[in-house]
Amino acid sequence: MSQYFDEHSEPEATRRDAGDAESTRASRGWWDRNADEYQNEHGAFLGDDRFVWGPEGLDEAEARLLGEVKGLDVLEIGAGAAQCSRWLAAQGARPVALDLSHRQLQHALRIGGDVPLVEADAGALPFRTASFDVVCSAYGAVPFVADPVAVFREVRRVLRPGGRWVFSVTHPIRWAFPDEPGPEGLSVAASYFDRTPYVEQDERGEAVYVEHHRTIGDRVRDVVAGGFRLVDLVEPEWPAWNSQEWGGWSPLRGNLIPGTAIFVCERA
Repeated sequence: MSQYFDEHSEPEATRRDAGDAESTRASRGWWDRNADEYQNEHGAFLGDDRFVWGPEGLDEAEARLLGEVKGLDVLEIGAGAAQCSRWLAAQGARPVALDLSHRQLQHALRIGGDVPLVEADAGALPFRTASFDVVCSAYGAVPFVADPVAVFREVRRVLRPGGRWVFSVTHPIRWAFPDEPGPEGLSVAASYFDRTPYVEQDERGEAVYVEHHRTIGDRVRDVVAGGFRLVDLVEPEWPAWNSQEWGGWSPLRGNLIPGTAIFVCERA
């Protein structure tokens, strides 16, 4: 789950319900507080203008899950420092990078480039209907929202007919295992079917980090309920060149169980 904590106190980790408002508030605060450390730790792996789908290192330059993007309007949701959007711009697309976190977008400004940056909630996209040809998200927004169908319906609204929606999340099977990169992360410790959100809360009981679990079946049903057709479900294998650990992701675990699920969808 989360890897960074408030410097003044370590939050309590628990499993409990967390609704839309609490989840959004926690996500905005957590990413604003931890964006600096996140970019310092992972910036070299992510690059300034590389499109990576997850800790395995699957690159869009190789995977081509978005299809040909030259000349297309593309929205990146949960863009962070807009690394993926810069890659899209270099391919001839017209990207817009959206994130909930002001501090993450400040890192996008620090790195530079001509990509438009928008600070907004994925559940209330500030764009006209049918504004984009493609919408994408690499670990952005979807794992952190209580109502993913509402986000998917917003994505569908801003997509043009036939548009593509591709997003990656932690592979749902990982919720059954401890979030540890070593051997202790290889034994089932919880029910895969327990959808109770993972919450880190402060001494007042207020959430400072929230992540929501959906099974593979849930994700498929959410995609359909959001108005999409599932085209592909990609489970990247851990490549031999990648020797680094990233939180609970590691070569040890990556060679045995999937760590990322990428859903390739088209507007129905």
